[in-house]
Amino acid sequence: MDKERLDKILKYLEEFFKNDYTGHDFWHTYRVYKSALKINEKEKGDEEIVALAALLHDVDDFKLVGQEKEPYMNAKRILKELGYEEKVIDTVVKIISEVSFRGKESVIPDSLEGKIVQDADRLDAIGAIGIARTFMYSGAHHSPMHDPDIRPQVINNKEEYYSKGSTTINHFYEKLLLLKDMINTDTAKKIAQQRHAFMEEYLKRFFDEWEARE
Repeated sequence: MDKERLDKILKYLEEFFKNDYTGHDFWHTYRVYKSALKINEKEKGDEEIVALAALLHDVDDFKLVGQEKEPYMNAKRILKELGYEEKVIDTVVKIISEVSFRGKESVIPDSLEGKIVQDADRLDAIGAIGIARTFMYSGAHHSPMHDPDIRPQVINNKEEYYSKGSTTINHFYEKLLLLKDMINTDTAKKIAQQRHAFMEEYLKRFFDEWEARE
């Protein structure tokens, strides 16, 4: 890997995400990057492609940057400015386009590298940090914590995922608890099982406290 260019991307991302309080901050990207590299050690994909896609997977996320004039313009611009070849840029952008959760329309990436990056991103959405990020995102978007009268919904596509109003606790059932069975690599599956179990235990405790059953 070209460490010098990767370090430049990291410095850029610190500035890019500095005002994010939704759980999609620089440290989320950094964790996904480190996790993807760790998974790749065992899965044996192209390390540089994995690193680049993990680092840039959120720079064009609609939730963060809104509608862009050109799809994936930030990722393309950063890679071009650092002198990466068009073949590398196209490969990285394709992975980024496949990573996100879209309910029933979620896709399995074509490449091993894409599967690794998607797994790393999904691992950061579950477990202890995933719980913390969920409450951060909901707070930033003024969503209620829990309302027993609002039932979890089935998310069919990206538009519904972004537009349907819900609660923080419902988000566990609409997305987070589904992710364990959407992991691609054997390496990430082992981690996902542990984090999934932690979320189940957390929810049990949450409802016990909510209903004063302690």
